[in-house]
Amino acid sequence: MSEETPGFEEKPDVPADGTPEETEAADSADQAEGAAPAGDATDVALLAQLDQARTALTERTGDLQRLQAEYQNYRRRVERDRVTVKEIAVASLLSELLPVLDDVGRARDHGELVGGFKSVAESLETVVAKMGLQQFGKEGEPFDPTIHEALMHSYAPDVTETTCVAILQPGYRIGERTIRPARVAVAEPQPGAQAKAEESDDSEKDSE
Repeated sequence: MSEETPGFEEKPDVPADGTPEETEAADSADQAEGAAPAGDATDVALLAQLDQARTALTERTGDLQRLQAEYQNYRRRVERDRVTVKEIAVASLLSELLPVLDDVGRARDHGELVGGFKSVAESLETVVAKMGLQQFGKEGEPFDPTIHEALMHSYAPDVTETTCVAILQPGYRIGERTIRPARVAVAEPQPGAQAKAEESDDSEKDSE
């Protein structure tokens, strides 16, 4: 059995330059410093994932917006094509009825539109008007080659420009689409009549 030296107590090893409390604080600081780099790496990874998610969201949002714009353009094209096809079909149908309408007009001019024939003719005119058919062409209006077709030509002293003096067949349109031009007789001013009129005006001014 060993003998203990009286008055001697074992004490923990303490650095010469610090107390036990200071040593524990230093150890805690060392542990914190060792753990800090791991926390920073985790934050960087999370930020990178967040940036990727934001980028993906932006790309998907752009794709959705482009898809929506393409769909809207497609709907507009379909609607425009539908209206065009309808107008063409209506114009084709009404073009086939123009000879009948011409017969109705001639019968009216000759006073033959009476009785049941009159009722049928008026019903037909009402129906085609509801479908958008409009008649045009009047005597005395200026000649317009885009809507008039000149079948007869003459000179007249009482006109100052090429004028429709007779409507041989009325024209028809649907909206802005002309399905048949008005067939007309036109008259132009007499050759030299304009010069004579100008000379007459000059003479009158000089006499004044």
